[in-house]
Amino acid sequence: MKTMIPWTTIWIVFSWYGSNIGVLLLNKYLLTYCGFKYPIFLTMCHMLASSLLSYVAIAWLKVVPMQAIGSKKQFIKIFGLSSVFCFSVVLGNVSLQYLPVSFNQAIGATTPFFTAVFAYVMMKKTESWVTYLTLLPVVAGVIIASGAEPSFHLFGFLMCVSATAARASKSVLQAILLSSEEEKLNSMNLLMYMAPIAVVILLPATLLMERNVIAITMALARKDTIVVYYLLFNSSLAYFVNLTNFLVTKHTSALTLQVLGNAKGAVAVVVSIIIFKNPVSLMGMLGYSLTVVGVLLYNESKNGNK
Repeated sequence: MKTMIPWTTIWIVFSWYGSNIGVLLLNKYLLTYCGFKYPIFLTMCHMLASSLLSYVAIAWLKVVPMQAIGSKKQFIKIFGLSSVFCFSVVLGNVSLQYLPVSFNQAIGATTPFFTAVFAYVMMKKTESWVTYLTLLPVVAGVIIASGAEPSFHLFGFLMCVSATAARASKSVLQAILLSSEEEKLNSMNLLMYMAPIAVVILLPATLLMERNVIAITMALARKDTIVVYYLLFNSSLAYFVNLTNFLVTKHTSALTLQVLGNAKGAVAVVVSIIIFKNPVSLMGMLGYSLTVVGVLLYNESKNGNK
């Protein structure tokens, strides 16, 4: 007899897809089509919303038990993680100014390659030769997609690759820095501590590099108040990406999360092409498909070696 999937799990998965794809598309819309060209300030808004909503979810709604920072050493480690996290999100947002979402997602799919590289460099952790072999189509697919991308932009490409590498390094650093049982924090508590640190880091960067952001935002708001609502909704959605990511893992498994994540990237590509109508070539789609197949093989190999 087949086991029915609970409606709660289905709703959580759809919410995860909606928040992930929604924040990506809204980022692209704000940074490219709305006259709002401030990726650092946008990231700061995301982190500010995550700070407030994380505290509400944990302290008031009791989504997860609150975990305290146990030492100054642990705080310094979290500060380091937050810095890398900021760096990755800002660069990702910068890349969206220059690249279509479809190509952005293709590059982002190479995260396993960078994770394997950083795991070896930082932890001397090696994988089986089969696992390393699966990384070849991951990289080859992006090379093919890059060569066939009609909207290719070198600076945007470099920013997106850097963002992907930073995301991978953050996951490896987290495994190294918060490895002891006393220091381990679940993802929701870790976000609650990382987000306000990120705001502190991003505020001076915004003031130095995007000095006229407040004046421009107010001018855009006077012209059309919907920009303000977009910013507020987008920032809240950025928090729900993390919340639903945690809930999907809790109600399914890490393996299911990997499979759903791969499918999510493909859905995001299709939805972005429909909405923004950016040109894509057959060779580019084949390149992206090759990368996705490589990621699936990589995950299968990793899970088979456990």
